[in-house]
Amino acid sequence: MSEKNHDAKRTARQRLAVEREKQKASDRRRRTLIVAASVVCVLGLATVIGVLAANSGKSKSRGAGPVVVPSGAQGKDSLAIPVGKDGARTTLTVWEDFRCPACQAFESTYRSTLHQLTGSGKLRIEYHLVRLIDDNLGGTGSLRSANAAACAQDAGRFSGFHDVLYDNQPKETDDAFADNGKLIQLAGKVNGLDTPAFRKCVESGTHDGWVDKSNKAFQAGGFSGTPTVLLNGKNIAQDRTMTPAKLKQMVEGAGKG
Repeated sequence: MSEKNHDAKRTARQRLAVEREKQKASDRRRRTLIVAASVVCVLGLATVIGVLAANSGKSKSRGAGPVVVPSGAQGKDSLAIPVGKDGARTTLTVWEDFRCPACQAFESTYRSTLHQLTGSGKLRIEYHLVRLIDDNLGGTGSLRSANAAACAQDAGRFSGFHDVLYDNQPKETDDAFADNGKLIQLAGKVNGLDTPAFRKCVESGTHDGWVDKSNKAFQAGGFSGTPTVLLNGKNIAQDRTMTPAKLKQMVEGAGKG
C-alpha cells in the first residue's frame, strides 16, 4: 500500500470517528431534551391535576356558612319556596337543579299547566333547590343559580326568575351559571328584579348556606335524582304515563275530593 493510500484511509477513519462522536453528542442532547420535555409534561400534568383538585374542593366546600332563609320560605327547616295559594288542597313538591337538563325538560313540558293550576288556586308548589350537578360534574353553577333564585324570592320575583333560568339554561357540562354577572344579566329579563339589593345578595352568596342545607336534605331523603316530583307526597316523576293533562286531572280530582 502506498503512503498516499494509507494517509487517505487514515483520514477517512478519522472523519468517521469524528462523525461518530458528533452523532453520540447529538444523541445525548436529544435524550436530554426528551427527558426535560417529559419532566415539563409531568409537571404540567401535576399542575392541571392540582388546579382541578382545587376547583373541585371549592365547588364542594362553597355553600358552607350561615343559613340565611329566603323571605317567605316554608316547610321543614324553611327549605321550600312556595308558589301558589296557601289554601290550595293539592301540593306539588319539586326538587330541582337549575343545571339539570331533565329539570328543564320537566319545566318546559308542564309550565303552562302548572301556571294555570297555581293561578286558579287549585295547586300549591313547593320548590326545593339543590346542587346535584355541581357535585357530579364539578363547578358552582347549580349553587350560584340557586342562590340567585333565593335572592329573587327575597324580591318577590322567584317564579319569573325561575322560568328565565330554565329558558336560558346552558349545556349540562357548561358551568355558565357560575358567573354571577350572567345571573344578574338574566335578572334584567324579570321586571323589577335587577336592583342593588338583588345584586348584593347574588354577589355575596347570601343564601349559599341555605342551598347547601337544602342539598343535604335531598341527599338524606334518599331521592334518586332530579327532578323529583311529589304530588301530595306521592312520587310521580317515574310515572311514564304522566302528562300535563293527566296531572291537571289528578289535581282537579283531588280538589273535588
